[in-house]
Amino acid sequence: MAQAVPESRAVPPMTGPLASFAGFGCAVAGAALCLVAAAWVLRGAGTHRRDRAAGAAALGATGLWCVAVAAFGAAHVFAQGAEILRNLAWIFALFRLFALDGRDEDIALVRPAVAAIALAEALQLLLLSGPFMGAGGAASGAGLLETSALLHILVAVGALVLIHNLYVGAAQQSRLLLGWNVAAMLALWAFTLNYYTLAWLLAARPPALGMVHTIIAALAALGYALGFNRAAAGLQFRPSRTATFTFLSLLVIAGYVFAVAVIVRWLDTVSAETARFVVVGFMVAAAVLVLAWLPSRRMRGWARVTALKHLFKHRYDYRAEWLRFTHTIANGAKGDGEGLPERAVRSLADLTDSPGGLLFMAGDHGTFERSARWNWPEGASASGTIPPGFAQVLEREAIIADFDGLRQGRPCRDEDAHVPAWLLDCREAWAAVPLMHFDRLVGIVVLARPSYPRTLDWEDFDILGIVGRQLASYLAEQAGQAALLEASRFDEFNRRMAFVMHDIKNLSSQLSLLTRNAEKHADKPEFRRDMIITVKNSADKLNALLARLGRYGSGPVQACGPFDLRDAVTRVALRLSKFHPISLIRSEQADVIGRIEGLEQALTHIVQNAIDASEADSPVLLEAYSDGIFGKISVSDNGCGMTPSFQRDGLFKPFVSSKDGGFGIGAYEARETIRAMGGRLDVESREGLGTRFTISLPLRSAKPMLEAAERRQAKAA
Repeated sequence: MAQAVPESRAVPPMTGPLASFAGFGCAVAGAALCLVAAAWVLRGAGTHRRDRAAGAAALGATGLWCVAVAAFGAAHVFAQGAEILRNLAWIFALFRLFALDGRDEDIALVRPAVAAIALAEALQLLLLSGPFMGAGGAASGAGLLETSALLHILVAVGALVLIHNLYVGAAQQSRLLLGWNVAAMLALWAFTLNYYTLAWLLAARPPALGMVHTIIAALAALGYALGFNRAAAGLQFRPSRTATFTFLSLLVIAGYVFAVAVIVRWLDTVSAETARFVVVGFMVAAAVLVLAWLPSRRMRGWARVTALKHLFKHRYDYRAEWLRFTHTIANGAKGDGEGLPERAVRSLADLTDSPGGLLFMAGDHGTFERSARWNWPEGASASGTIPPGFAQVLEREAIIADFDGLRQGRPCRDEDAHVPAWLLDCREAWAAVPLMHFDRLVGIVVLARPSYPRTLDWEDFDILGIVGRQLASYLAEQAGQAALLEASRFDEFNRRMAFVMHDIKNLSSQLSLLTRNAEKHADKPEFRRDMIITVKNSADKLNALLARLGRYGSGPVQACGPFDLRDAVTRVALRLSKFHPISLIRSEQADVIGRIEGLEQALTHIVQNAIDASEADSPVLLEAYSDGIFGKISVSDNGCGMTPSFQRDGLFKPFVSSKDGGFGIGAYEARETIRAMGGRLDVESREGLGTRFTISLPLRSAKPMLEAAERRQAKAA
């Protein structure tokens, strides 16, 4: 019956001192671990368990098998006989596990199944009888090996079915007790199944996996012994997400290798033409799968969502996510110049695998205006703002708006009545996360739709809400630090003014002294010459101080009253046209409410800035007109313009100036002066094209209507 293994199907064994030493070492280590585990169980661990003796016997048999493998090799008759003894012992130990809740008495299922599996394993003894053995006590022949492998596969499948029924049919308390034992036996029999499947396909024992076989058996023995610990019910194995995804990747690779082995085995039985066709088709299919999978974020997102849904109790690994969030906020991306607002958006987007997001912060008139953008298409959010109504709902209810639900008519509260239309029309918008700081809305983050679309669930709401509050505290702290820095700069400015006042006091003292001396020495020519020089020097110094301070002084506060807007524009244009070309291209009557002196001061600063930014022969354009509600003044120039970041963060910040030697307080004072009169100052600028400032003051006729609207809005808030 013995026959030679065909050369084309034979697997060359691992030879050499290194391979022999590695196999011997693995077997010896496995034997030691198994015997120590058996002794530990027999010593009295878990004496309340009725399966203690059976478990110790299985562990001892496994150690004996490892000894036989180390002494004679896995293919020797002694090693194969020890393996049969090991398998029978594990089958009996599995049967005794059913006794923990009395199911070993089920003669309709458990006992017949165990008897059939044990009989299949006992048939291996026939293959070890004299007629089937070769020289040197080793089994020979491809047919003999295939028969033995098939019997091992049958026993492993039966054992796995019994393990499944043992755990699934157990009560919840029994599952806690069986967890480690079931996991250990599952690992042992699953590896046995795969090992002998490959042996049957290749018609030879895989040499590399033979060394691993003893290691797996030893680790399974340790896990099984751990199940006898009194505290085993409280021990849980919770692999990290990284380890799980790595294992899944290795499992996919193993499946690919197994498929290749099956195809190679099948190709031995078909013609050469069919074999070449199958090989080419397999390679093309594999290449198509790789090219479709690797570049597709949607496919990778689907795989990740599916794995998280079915392998883990919770969607998020909260420890890992919190560490990543802290790292993003603290460090950001190195070298990309991201500020805290951009990093805040990115940290929220990373949590939900969103490709981008927007941050809206509180602006004028209760609206929330865009202050940061991260990986969001510029055209998808052009000039979009969030109205006060929607912001008030998010602040009052502290909810996360699900835009897909709102599009389908499923609001969480009454936010659907206030959500801006541009957000619903923007298909990229997926969710709006309020950033709450002590029940106050600091900002709103709009997240983009993930590559693989999914529905927001309670875990998303929980983690986004918590992280949103943390981000709100960071942004509020940054705003507080900015306010303190601004206050310190004002303090520095006041100290500078003290020096200026000291200079003025010195000039005043000089002039006072000169006046007193003039009463005594006015008739002397030498005194008159010195007096003229002193007065001239003092006047020059005063004019220099006035030139520096006149543009920034607020002057006395006057009550608001009606005046014609074009009168102020005309006076400023006539006064400054002596130094630079100024064109008043439109001048319409507009009776507004405000302070004409304050308006002229603010307008003078804006026009002077336009002059400074323009070429010598490039005129500054002025317009005065009315739109029916507001009287407006437009100041336009063709200068160098301003960057969007400077308009947003530097233009109206005190002590931030783009001009050499500038105070950086004029634009801030101009805006605050206009706001104090109930108006507003808007700016439009493009680099290389120019800038246009627009002053808006309420018309005298529209003032009551605007005040009534403000009262209604304040009452609704």
